[in-house]
Amino acid sequence: MIYSVAPLLLGWSIDALIGDPYSLPHPIRLFGNLIAFGEKILNRGSHRRLKGTLLSLFLVGLVIGVFWLATYLLSPYPLFKGIFEAIFIFYGLSARQLVKEALAVEHFVQIDDLTGARHRVGYIVGRDTSNLLFNQIRTATLETLAENLSDGVVAPLFFYAIGGVPLMMGYKMINTLDSMIGYKNERYGEFGYFAAKILDDWANYLPARITAILIWMLHPSRQVWHHIRRYARAHSSPNSGYPESAMAGLLGCRFGGPNVYHGKLVEKPYIGEIERDITHADLIRGCRVVSVVTLLSVGIVCGILLLL
Repeated sequence: MIYSVAPLLLGWSIDALIGDPYSLPHPIRLFGNLIAFGEKILNRGSHRRLKGTLLSLFLVGLVIGVFWLATYLLSPYPLFKGIFEAIFIFYGLSARQLVKEALAVEHFVQIDDLTGARHRVGYIVGRDTSNLLFNQIRTATLETLAENLSDGVVAPLFFYAIGGVPLMMGYKMINTLDSMIGYKNERYGEFGYFAAKILDDWANYLPARITAILIWMLHPSRQVWHHIRRYARAHSSPNSGYPESAMAGLLGCRFGGPNVYHGKLVEKPYIGEIERDITHADLIRGCRVVSVVTLLSVGIVCGILLLL
């Protein structure tokens, strides 16, 4: 299946080289605009859960259908089909951008700019960052690296291996739905229930566990495996705890604890056993984990595609 491997390698290479330049148009922004438009019209009155369910199914189906049709129409032209697929594989992966954002946060920590660090980490986390201290900022950054390694790298590659670019982009729509309407608050609690609790949870079920195994493979110690077994299910999310517990075990640190989300204090269970300050070396190591797991994941998917 060289026609599937070549676009994957090209798309991954582009992501590794440039990440997601803000100047480029991005399909995720279009996905976000579609979600915002549908939410504005439907998230009112009664039957909000049903409306949110129908919107989510429609948008995911629309994306899969559009990309399936595009790849089908380009099938007689392998070169153009490969270029098309490579472009959207590039858009579907976020490994380089994830590392860039983490290092941008760490830059402000390194120069003792607490205000800048709080502002910058707010780009990549959902919690209130206005009162975070440097150690909390680094902890939040590492948690995000672990969770988004699954959401932004392993899961898209998983769905590409199963169903090519159409399923990969369908997953990205699911992920965008969850990030926009998957909140447990008055506005989105009912409307976003299906997107968050059904679509996103099930779509990430296997990728999250695969991510934890891949992190363990980098350092196959009893400590990492112990952390996964003991703490993966402690997280409120059925999936996020797997990559986070693996990362905590690999680094020998602790995540979780109390944080403020949307003005409310949330007591999250601790993930990990060693309470200590997170260091610059930990952040660099976390970024390396993202890069190596990405490379490992691409290699595994290429191997699978070549065997099919």
